[in-house]
Amino acid sequence: MTRDGTRRAYAEPTMSPSPADGPRGAARRELRELAHGLFHPSHPPTALFAGSPRRWLRLLPYAVVLALVGVFLPVTIQVLTGDYGVGGGVAGALAVGQAAPLLMLAHHPLRAWWIVFTADIVGALVLLGRPDQGSIWPWTPPAVVGYLFVLLALGLRESRRTVIGVGLATGAAGLLLHLIAPSRSDGGALLLFVLGGVVLVIGAAVRERSEAQRRLAEQESISEEERARRTLLEERTRIARELHDVVAHHMSVITVQADSAPYRVGGLSEEARAEFASIAAGARESLAEMRRLLSVLRSDGSTGELAPQPGLDRVQQLVEATVRAGLPAELSLAAEVVEVLERGGVPQVVNLSAYRIVQEALANVVRHAPGARTRVSVTARDGRLTVLVVNGAPPEEGSPLETSGTGHGLVGMRERVRLTGGTLDTGPLPDGGFRVAARLPLPPPQPPSASLTPEEPWPSA
Repeated sequence: MTRDGTRRAYAEPTMSPSPADGPRGAARRELRELAHGLFHPSHPPTALFAGSPRRWLRLLPYAVVLALVGVFLPVTIQVLTGDYGVGGGVAGALAVGQAAPLLMLAHHPLRAWWIVFTADIVGALVLLGRPDQGSIWPWTPPAVVGYLFVLLALGLRESRRTVIGVGLATGAAGLLLHLIAPSRSDGGALLLFVLGGVVLVIGAAVRERSEAQRRLAEQESISEEERARRTLLEERTRIARELHDVVAHHMSVITVQADSAPYRVGGLSEEARAEFASIAAGARESLAEMRRLLSVLRSDGSTGELAPQPGLDRVQQLVEATVRAGLPAELSLAAEVVEVLERGGVPQVVNLSAYRIVQEALANVVRHAPGARTRVSVTARDGRLTVLVVNGAPPEEGSPLETSGTGHGLVGMRERVRLTGGTLDTGPLPDGGFRVAARLPLPPPQPPSASLTPEEPWPSA
């Protein structure tokens, strides 16, 4: 991870096997990939817990490497001078080469391994020139323990190919030193190879488990985003279908009015009759286009019947049906709302949105708080239609029909309110209930005008 928050890719080279490759070609290819892993780190140069939100956890790798160097540097010097009889200057140089690179484990464990690995081999060759005092050879005890910490850091950070290469290099170096001086070797090389293999396996297992958890968390996050996006699209499609029905109904009325105008209004000129005919033809063409659109928008693929969508005039029936279902609900419909409805001052989109908000809010109460007392209030004031649905806490003896929802309800409410240019306020109440408040804009009242209206309502096409 770089300073600007972007992830730097550390990809390993992959070589596609050729069908003509035999066992030798495959072996050579594997060796090249292992060698590449020993010289190229597979992780970004960041500390082990650099992404942790806890500061002490981010500082932990630095504290560990400082403690390791503070312990192994003097101990290595003491063991080399006291147990192996190495001079102070040589012992200090070997101690620095074997212990100081541990400071690099936080960011560059592969580089630290190369330095420590080389210093351990040089130290084994230096000790080979000293008289045999019965001490462990080729690796000193501090070198073995420090090397295991290096291998643990490699297992936690590097790829599986790099880990295998390091294990093989460690075993090869121990075997080579054993062949050089078999009389001096007392199993120390084999011990480091076995212990190192165990440490590498443990570190690699922990790293791969952490990577699997990270990928799972990323996949869950992507899935959650996809579910939210799908919910939004489904709700928008549903709203589009309903708005289509509303517009199609009005277009049907326009078509009938334009067709019947020459028969209802006398004394029309030929130009006026042609104009009404043109209006009717355009309306019928628009209806045909909208029917084709409706066949796409409807989930079942059928066109269905075009009919006026419900509005506030049917909220009373909606509340009564909810009461019959066992939910104690009451409706308060302000007189000014009834007046606005009677004079047609509520746009069809606002009328439909208000009804759907009440419908969804009551459905949520039934699903999540069955038996809770609910109050529905609709008022019209200062050019806004306010729809308020408030429910109390559910009774203790009741249990919710659903403990978790898909989010379709609130998403649909927000989309409808956004469509009309209003505002929506939802949230829990201190007493355990829930509140849904939608404010939808109303157009300013228009003065009465003489308009062509049919004497009776015309059915939709």
